[in-house]
Amino acid sequence: MQKKQWLGWFLAVGLVASAGAFAHMRYKPFVLGHKATGSMSSVVTATRTALTTNGFNIVGQYVPFARTTILCATYPELSAAAAHAKNGSFGAVERISVTKRHGEWQVSYVNPAYLAVAYGLSPLPKTVTALQAALGAQTLFGSRHGLTRDALKPGNYHYALFMPYFQNVDHVRTFPNHADAVNTIRANLMRHVAGSTFVYEVNVPGTAKPTTVFGLGIKSGKGGDHHILHLIDDHRYRGYAYLPYEMMVVGRHVIALRPRYRIAVNFPDTAMMGSHGFMNIISAPGAIRKVLAQVAGRRG
Repeated sequence: MQKKQWLGWFLAVGLVASAGAFAHMRYKPFVLGHKATGSMSSVVTATRTALTTNGFNIVGQYVPFARTTILCATYPELSAAAAHAKNGSFGAVERISVTKRHGEWQVSYVNPAYLAVAYGLSPLPKTVTALQAALGAQTLFGSRHGLTRDALKPGNYHYALFMPYFQNVDHVRTFPNHADAVNTIRANLMRHVAGSTFVYEVNVPGTAKPTTVFGLGIKSGKGGDHHILHLIDDHRYRGYAYLPYEMMVVGRHVIALRPRYRIAVNFPDTAMMGSHGFMNIISAPGAIRKVLAQVAGRRG
């Protein structure tokens, strides 16, 4: 294996080592796989091919704004880990972004090691290795110093006092049964209710109750994809694999991660104040929750 490949493997895989051996290892939310040139369509096609060749199943693709494409994919190890953790199916789908910066395409993805700790999943060494093989692993990014395992795990991570934790989910709506919930959400996403966009629908096997996860984009408004990311993400490498949002149907109940948790855990270094601080998107969490409620068909 060439030196560059060894470096990528270490960056990606090193963060899923045992808690005992790497108790003080710090985790970062995103991985820059590689940079590319050419048209967006050619880079996206190459990315899709690389993912499928390495065992991923592409379940969704969308363009949230100019010069950016998001791909969503499942992987057997990731699906199994998601099924066996409480609310872990929020992490059942890997997110990959292709976005242009300074004349080059950045192909980046959510760091599975970071997500596994944050969402309480078992380690994901096969997922990490498959992503590195497909897309590379040039550098970790999204937090200057990273977060320790203890700081990141469920029940511990929250951005600030009175901010939500992973387990503080929003209970969006309860239906008579699972099928009614799934059919309602699917139909409303296809109709672009509240400016939403359908990205994917995934049934998670092996869960105690029937579980379906939807991925959705939000095209406009204070909770819109462009509005949020262009205000808080001004870094050299873009964390656009933050998108899309998830809604999860567990049995007959529809739940979602609280937006304040989900935004913060993806952008943990963001200041509260300043030109790119959270105060610039103070209305976004409420706007996102309103869209999710309308997609679930809740009135009032």
